[in-house]
Amino acid sequence: MSKPKTPRALSETEAQAITRNIRVSPRKLNLVAGLIRNQPVSKAVATLTFSKRRIALAVKKTLESAIANAENNHQLDVDQLVVKHAEVGKAIVMRRFHARGRGRSSQIEKFFSHLKIVVAEKSADETAAKPSRRSTEQKAA
Repeated sequence: MSKPKTPRALSETEAQAITRNIRVSPRKLNLVAGLIRNQPVSKAVATLTFSKRRIALAVKKTLESAIANAENNHQLDVDQLVVKHAEVGKAIVMRRFHARGRGRSSQIEKFFSHLKIVVAEKSADETAAKPSRRSTEQKAA
């Protein structure tokens, strides 16, 4: 007797990838994750490819894993995928010490992060029906 299977937390049009214990602080990782939120996956991959931040390579690998999960495990159309969520969380903190003068020491904290990327399939009529923010501002003016 095993425990019952956990129901799927995501909808049928979504896929995810999770990377745990990335050696970067959550604050820095969230800056990179913010670049790709609500972007089409092709644009998000291009943004991460040409980003100068060191951690962009790890975020790109996680995004590509989410795209592969969507294509292979859930049979979603890659051309219609959009980054729905890019969540960053705190992980462990390694504590080290740094020798200081007069026999004292100070603590150095090395932060780790978790990254969860959820991609969702958007149909062509959904993206066309959604008015852009700029066009609504022009109508108001």
